[in-house]
Amino acid sequence: MEKIAVLGAGSWGTALAMVLADNSHEVRLWTHNQEHANTINQTHANEKYLPGVRIPDEITAFYDLEKAVQDVSTILLVVPTKAIRDVCKQLNDVLHHPVTLAHGTKGIEPGTFKRVSEMINEELSNGLYKEVVVLSGPSHAEEVSQRQPTTLTASSEDIEEAKKVQDLFINGNLRVYTSPDMVGVELGGALKNIIALGAGISDGLGYGDNAKAALITRGLAEIARLGTSMNANPLTFLGLTGVGDLIVTCTSVHSRNWKAGNLLGKGNKLDDVLEQMGMVVEGVRTTQAAHQLAKMQGIDMPITDGLFRILFEEAQPKDVVDQLMTRVRRHEMEDLSHILSNRFSS
Repeated sequence: MEKIAVLGAGSWGTALAMVLADNSHEVRLWTHNQEHANTINQTHANEKYLPGVRIPDEITAFYDLEKAVQDVSTILLVVPTKAIRDVCKQLNDVLHHPVTLAHGTKGIEPGTFKRVSEMINEELSNGLYKEVVVLSGPSHAEEVSQRQPTTLTASSEDIEEAKKVQDLFINGNLRVYTSPDMVGVELGGALKNIIALGAGISDGLGYGDNAKAALITRGLAEIARLGTSMNANPLTFLGLTGVGDLIVTCTSVHSRNWKAGNLLGKGNKLDDVLEQMGMVVEGVRTTQAAHQLAKMQGIDMPITDGLFRILFEEAQPKDVVDQLMTRVRRHEMEDLSHILSNRFSS
């Protein structure tokens, strides 16, 4: 049994904490809200994020970060992208012993275009971990908390660190693979949220399966184009953290990004959608970051560009779809050939 701190008591952090508790670890679930911590400890539930789910007794919620990380062997960061830097700065002040450090956050930082592991490495300056591990894949918190079969990937530049995280989480309900392609795993998990927004918009507009299948497929091409330009392995995008995560996020009512897109497709304004959701929709910030990065690197991402105009320039979803459908003719294999040549000629 190990002592593990999960930082972030949203739906995904809570679900992952439950997996660790099922594996007989002592789990400390940290939240920045003291009332939230008290409620979890008193009711063994997290009704705001995982309604109807009982939290195991082996999980204790903490508000005090220093107490939460005291004597733990592993820290798992599962806070929103916009909170990563702040939480890491707090860790600098309270973490005083070596740990295995992992994260389960999916996003890219606008402006800097940093992946989550890069943000962590910039802010955590105490040298108390070897390499960051990312845990990602096609996984809804609701299903993981119900112990339904799920698969994830643990990736790190130090594969031995990835194997440690694999061992912590793997059980009869959760199968965990390892991968050395940290860049591809993080980008796949982040960029699929953009396409999930688009899938929700398509459904909100009343379009059918044909449109959504095209969106997912062409969206995968955009993800691979941008990812390989950042030295990701294109084969990663055909795996769990690429097409697997893309499918589950674009086709399920559990998906926050799909829900947000669905409301946008039905004519709601972005601010109203985010207020109604009551939870972070990572795809919004990631769309902004990917749009900026693609422009800077000269990468063609028409779906991402269209979503950017819907989210930030008040373009009408129907108009954006019409513009995408009337783009200049292209050969489908051009994308695959370009992606593979970029990867294997370098």
